[in-house]
Amino acid sequence: MVSDQSNSSSSSGGGNHVTDTGEDGSGGEVDLRHKQVFTTGEAAELCRVSQQTIIRCFDSGRLRGFRVPGSRFRRIPRDELLRFMRDNNIPTAALQGNRRRVLVVDDDPNIVELFVDVLTRDGRYEVKTAASGYDAGVLTEQFNPDLLILDYMLPDINGNVVCRTIRQNPRFRNMKIVIVSGVVKQDEIETLLAAGADDFVKKPFNIEKLMARIEQLIEA
Repeated sequence: MVSDQSNSSSSSGGGNHVTDTGEDGSGGEVDLRHKQVFTTGEAAELCRVSQQTIIRCFDSGRLRGFRVPGSRFRRIPRDELLRFMRDNNIPTAALQGNRRRVLVVDDDPNIVELFVDVLTRDGRYEVKTAASGYDAGVLTEQFNPDLLILDYMLPDINGNVVCRTIRQNPRFRNMKIVIVSGVVKQDEIETLLAAGADDFVKKPFNIEKLMARIEQLIEA
């Protein structure tokens, strides 16, 4: 847990904007919502700790990143900063915004369209889709979803393999996984849950009940 009562960065007052006083002396208001790499000053503002605390965590290896070639300046990738914040129970809303990320993986375009329509109209979710296990793996790395809706029978691989592969990566240990399928038997459901799925929903499903379950899992 990171504990720090001070903060050497100054806020500009906007929830996703900071005035960064980084190691390199740069200043000015910065919109952090779409940044992929952060200075220690930006990371300190987002974590609500002092810049020196961030530097100490960086130098000790608790917060991973890299140094700008030919300089002493430290830089922290977005995914690593999110991991650090989650590991230390630091709210991530200032970095992620209010919308939660959902990845829908299904080769049935009608199912995909349904989820995209319902989740997008809800307004609280950012949605991306994939139609294969391979694409699911690529998008999971890039998108870092809060929740994965995963069809069990994919064209290239079964959902339990995708689920188990994801769970082997510590970076995704907090991600929720819901398996959706119409052809799975009870013993297979138990295997899916053992592989790391948080829930199983049988097709055809009630979309209102499923949306309520998605909300429950994400907010847990």
